[in-house]
Amino acid sequence: MLDATTRFFEELDRRGYEPRLAKTAGTLRVDLHEGPRTHHWLLNIDRGRVSVTQEDREADTVIGTSPALFEEIAVGREHGIAAVLRGDMTVMGDARLLVQVERIFPGQPDARGPRRRFQREVR
Repeated sequence: MLDATTRFFEELDRRGYEPRLAKTAGTLRVDLHEGPRTHHWLLNIDRGRVSVTQEDREADTVIGTSPALFEEIAVGREHGIAAVLRGDMTVMGDARLLVQVERIFPGQPDARGPRRRFQREVR
C-alpha cells in the first residue's frame, strides 16, 4: 500500500498540468528526513506543467520536514505555511515558490468553503 505522500506526488505527476500553478515556474525539492536517511521529491513547474521525480539535485526552493508531518500536509490535516511558522518545517531558497505551491495541497477535510484550509471554527 502506498503512503499518502507517494500518492500525492504520483497523482500530481500523472496530471501533468495543474491550473492553479499556471503563473508559476521553478523547482521545489521536498526533503523528508527520517534519522540518517533523507527521501527526496523534486517538482519541476513550468507555468502549470508539473513533473515530479525523486532526484536529489539543486532546486530554487528546498523544504525539509519529517515524513509524518508531510503526510499530514498531503492529506490536508496540516497546513505547510503554519508548519514553517512553527519551525516544524524549514525553507531554503525562494519561499514565494512554497506559497504558490501550497495552493495544490488539499484543505482540511472538516472545514467548509472554497478556501477551507484557512478557515477555522470559532468557539
